[in-house]
Amino acid sequence: MSAHGREASTGESWWGPPYPGAPSGALAHVASVLPSLAPSEQRVGQVILSLGAKAAHLTITELAGMAETSETTVVRFCRSVGFGSYPELRIALAKEAGRASAVPAPLLSPDISPSDDLTDVVAKVASADAAAITTTLANLDIGVLGRAVSAVAAARRVDIYGAAASAVVAADLQQKLHRIGLVAFAWSDPHVALPSAANLSAADVAIAISHGGTTVDTLEALTQAKEAGALTLAICNYPKSPVAAVASLLLQTTVSETAFRSGAMASRIAELAVVDCLFIGVAQQRYPETLAALARTRDAVRPHHRGRQR
Repeated sequence: MSAHGREASTGESWWGPPYPGAPSGALAHVASVLPSLAPSEQRVGQVILSLGAKAAHLTITELAGMAETSETTVVRFCRSVGFGSYPELRIALAKEAGRASAVPAPLLSPDISPSDDLTDVVAKVASADAAAITTTLANLDIGVLGRAVSAVAAARRVDIYGAAASAVVAADLQQKLHRIGLVAFAWSDPHVALPSAANLSAADVAIAISHGGTTVDTLEALTQAKEAGALTLAICNYPKSPVAAVASLLLQTTVSETAFRSGAMASRIAELAVVDCLFIGVAQQRYPETLAALARTRDAVRPHHRGRQR
């Protein structure tokens, strides 16, 4: 646990500033596993991510030279990220280039520079946040989402763990589940989360929300919940992170943030989009109970709203 250290409260991942731009497909997958690779393999991945789909035009010798490593390391990199050979990776990158040319989109670097005016800043923030939602939901594993929905819908109780920015997302999920009559608790204090996790059982679900997947408090609570027998679910950007490794189910976000915008809205908005999908799925499975609960909760808060009543 301590080998990775504590995730910064800003949301920066444990391996350093992410790459600029987070496209979907092969490049997004490379970015998500990059932190788990050996340093020499990381250099190969960083070259590919810096070039984007254009990396498909490189020979293995050219790529090895640019990464200051050997062709053998490039082959090892390909296998580490799930491709059987370098030609397979080149084909995946070429397909990505084809998709990009078929649907042209404005290319905006997410980096904020001192020369940017507020118009530039707003455009870059809008582009990054829109990409966070689009890319995350395009790559969301529907099968895993379905299993998570069924587990939460049937759970006796749901524990949700998140720290710093992820605590906001955890609280949002708790509020949503409470409104439809499910028992859910969001814990950001480890001194409360750990005892709660210890009292879970096989009838319960524990959900960890962590962008980088290395927050010690969140990791410890999810581990305790798993040891207690609860089904564990992680909402996380990095599939080989410590938090993801503990989870039985992983709903992965696909977000890139620069060092300057570390902990920005992009990571949270992607997590909130996944939470929305999870919640709507649960609400749909419990359709009659959901409608009745929403009616009750609307009636309960109506006296606390001024103006026109509906």
